[in-house]
Amino acid sequence: MASSTVNSAFDAGSTSASESLAQNWWLFLLRGILGILFGVVALIFPGPTMLSLVLLFSAYTLVDGVAGIISAVRAIRRKEDRWGWLIFEGLLNIAVAILAFLWPGMTVLAFVLLVAAWAIVSGALTTAAAFRLNVSHGRWWLVLGGLLSLAYGALLVATPLIGAIVLTWWMGAYAIAFGVALVILSFKLRSRQHQQIDRTVAGRAA
Repeated sequence: MASSTVNSAFDAGSTSASESLAQNWWLFLLRGILGILFGVVALIFPGPTMLSLVLLFSAYTLVDGVAGIISAVRAIRRKEDRWGWLIFEGLLNIAVAILAFLWPGMTVLAFVLLVAAWAIVSGALTTAAAFRLNVSHGRWWLVLGGLLSLAYGALLVATPLIGAIVLTWWMGAYAIAFGVALVILSFKLRSRQHQQIDRTVAGRAA
């Protein structure tokens, strides 16, 4: 009985948190589109210099980090829910972007290890945040995004001596897959927001 009560309370909290995040669905759409664009550019131009690759990665992680923090902060302000994992992920992205920008002359190996560490920690934070999201709001798409990051980071750790071109291809493929997952998640959140609005209107009419 006590277990059932605790589970019900958790589900109610999860639904409330999910509804507050759903109001910011467009920020996840923005992050997804940004990831897809970054991936396409990486695949179309697979032979850039290390400097241009580092700067492109810095720009991507910086904008993605800012968007992630905004979505979490807006959710907290609206419903007083805690999306600390998403905030941590955003701060991590910004920190990595600044580090890469300030160290443009790094070697391929150093860059691979930096991206691997970023992908693993970011993936873990994203996966943890996903379980604050209700299943009906697209939880498993956010989980998929986190697992993709973890897998990508593990792949880089396993093969740290890859060349710059192969690294660019892998980065492009990962960014596209991660971006698609976020785009689908954004439409799931958007659908739930519309349902929430419809219920509110129906309640007022009644």
